[in-house]
Amino acid sequence: MNPKQMWANLGVENIERTTKFYKSLGFKLNGSPSNDLVSFFFGPDNFVIHFFKKEQLEVSLESKVADLNNGNEVMFSLAIESKTEYDHCVEKIKKAGGKIIFDSNFDRKEFYDKNGFFVCVFTDPDGHKFNLLYNDN
Repeated sequence: MNPKQMWANLGVENIERTTKFYKSLGFKLNGSPSNDLVSFFFGPDNFVIHFFKKEQLEVSLESKVADLNNGNEVMFSLAIESKTEYDHCVEKIKKAGGKIIFDSNFDRKEFYDKNGFFVCVFTDPDGHKFNLLYNDN
């Protein structure tokens, strides 16, 4: 198999809220949002994440989407180039309405001490988990 592109499809409750959240973090829209879908580019290779209204995605899946209150479907990791950028991103996430699960600036300092990574695990307003990483080595 040699696919020319790969992307992710996630379910959300509110397209407008999702659009506002990811735009406020500085991600670039992929096309124009509709009532059922908003799509963003992530990273220098323009990895695409489509955020579908849950009901629309469930039609394609032919089943329910994951209940993020009881588990997780996937965690995306976002690498950052500097500690200053890391700190700035954490503040932007908070201001945009993301929920910080932990930030190695304050929690789990032993993780930084062992690995040299600053890690911030956060969720978007729908509970999708992301891992913000900076390695100072």
